[in-house]
Amino acid sequence: MPSCSPDCCLLQAVEIVKVWSEDGAGKVVEIPADMTARDVCQLLVYKSHCLDDSAWSLVEHHPILGIERCVEDHELVVQVQASMSGDSKFLFRKNYAKYEFFRNPLNFFPEQMVAFCQESDGSIPPSQLLQNFLNSSSCPEIQGYLHVKEPGRKSWKKLYMFLRRSGLYYSTKGTSKEPRHLQVLSDLEDSNVFTVITGRKLHNAPTDYQFCIKPSKVRSDCKELKMLCAEDEQSRTCWMTAFRLFKYGIVLYQSYNVPQQRKSNLSPFTAPVRSVSENSLVAMDFSGRTGRVIDNPIEAQSAALEEGHTWRKRSQRMNVLGSPSPLHPSSLSTVIHRTQVWFHGRIMREEAHKMMIQQGQVDGLFLLRDSQSNPKAFVLTLCHHQKIKHFQILPCEEDGQVFFSLDDGATKFTDLIHLVEFYQLNRGVLPCKLKHPCTAVAL
Repeated sequence: MPSCSPDCCLLQAVEIVKVWSEDGAGKVVEIPADMTARDVCQLLVYKSHCLDDSAWSLVEHHPILGIERCVEDHELVVQVQASMSGDSKFLFRKNYAKYEFFRNPLNFFPEQMVAFCQESDGSIPPSQLLQNFLNSSSCPEIQGYLHVKEPGRKSWKKLYMFLRRSGLYYSTKGTSKEPRHLQVLSDLEDSNVFTVITGRKLHNAPTDYQFCIKPSKVRSDCKELKMLCAEDEQSRTCWMTAFRLFKYGIVLYQSYNVPQQRKSNLSPFTAPVRSVSENSLVAMDFSGRTGRVIDNPIEAQSAALEEGHTWRKRSQRMNVLGSPSPLHPSSLSTVIHRTQVWFHGRIMREEAHKMMIQQGQVDGLFLLRDSQSNPKAFVLTLCHHQKIKHFQILPCEEDGQVFFSLDDGATKFTDLIHLVEFYQLNRGVLPCKLKHPCTAVAL
């Protein structure tokens, strides 16, 4: 029998993976067995011509089990697919919270939930907190009450839990952490932590903040899942983030650092990088010979309004001179925003909530949509301190021209694009600046 040629072996190493986007469209890609989730995301970014940033993620989605998780950037996609059932699939979406705990650790690890073997005086600085999680020789733990679903039943027990590098434990005697009172609920090495997406009623959950631990060998048997329920979003996020840190440790930090290193050495299939962070957007004045940065927020607001007036006058002048454009300037300002990634049209309030939760509830995550109660108005949906808030944007008329405002006309904008750009630079009446557009991509 002839031996296998190198080319033949190379072909055998290629696997077929299908990835789905938010709009239900799918794309089939051929990938080698050693391709990571980050590599696949980079490939999809390139093929879909979307803006590249480190927030793009692959999501392991199990519709029958009603659970999903963000695949870690370093994980091999072929290996993950091998552990999935036939109905499961990969989704391609943004997750801004993927590494947010490295930037703001104190928001993710409340002081009362974190304990250390070493006695410490006072609070631990943020840098030391993360070092303790990343250092395999240290022994931090997460502690607190969780509701645990009893196997095969719809009843739940409230137990005091401890999450350590060795696994997740519960106390059989109140809050005691003595070894004789601790029972192991799950290990970390052969399991992954998932968000439950089915809502409270299916499992009769005591709160909305469900998550579960799924052993890698489990494919479609719901009884094998360790169903858990936290009291609020912050504690659920703390448990799930700590699970990832204990399981993967320093590898997560290395993945977090990759985008910074890549900026100077782009990979072959990387689209041009464009950031819309608050650090990269500044108000500029180009009225003189050279441009200057406008630091004063009041002056920046005036500049934004003046630019809007200039743009509108230019449009009106073009129409007076006989421009063939079928759109009157006032009508143009009411539709120009529909080309933007942050605008989602006539989606319901519940759908907006779902999208924000899926893409990570970080400060400054936002989207705009049509108002359900007022056909002429719009709604800004914004995340701040893991809470989703809604602000109505109302039209107001002045000298026969229509403007948009979300502070009862105190600050007016000619269109929604100007409004968004202003609040990316200035907080104004909002709890925080607009930072991350909640977006969907069509593959």
